Amino acid sequence: MNVFKRVLFFIAMLCIPSFSFAEEIVGIDQKIDQFFTNYFAWFANMIFYGIKIEDGVTFPLIVAWLFVAAIVFTFYFGFVQFRRIGLAIDIVRGKFSNPDKKEPGEVSHFQALTTALSGTVGLGNIAGVGVALSIGGAGATFWMILLPQ
Repeated sequence: MNVFKRVLFFIAMLCIPSFSFAEEIVGIDQKIDQFFTNYFAWFANMIFYGIKIEDGVTFPLIVAWLFVAAIVFTFYFGFVQFRRIGLAIDIVRGKFSNPDKKEPGEVSHFQALTTALSGTVGLGNIAGVGVALSIGGAGATFWMILLPQ
């Protein structure tokens, strides 16, 4: 029991300075956040402005702009993502490589594709966790641990 009291006393002594100086300590991250909030909040509000659809449901206009841009570029480039799918597959398979001629580089077409794809998926996972934590808070961490996919 004596050891338990000492451990509690030690923990309390570590926590007392953080309680007494909590308002005085302002980190560099809070200063940077406050700077950008003061000067650029109007810009973020303009970009992420949302239209209310129902109670508590908003549709951000940036999603609509991205959708319109995708449609415009699809028509502008003549549906290239559908017309040239065979060419893309042939390039990844290495159809245009000449095995007789020593080409520079050590990475195959397929290795380059898988590297680019893994970087994209990995970055999406990192960004997804960041967005989940910023929206859902600490509870999102609990569910990510409880329900791994």
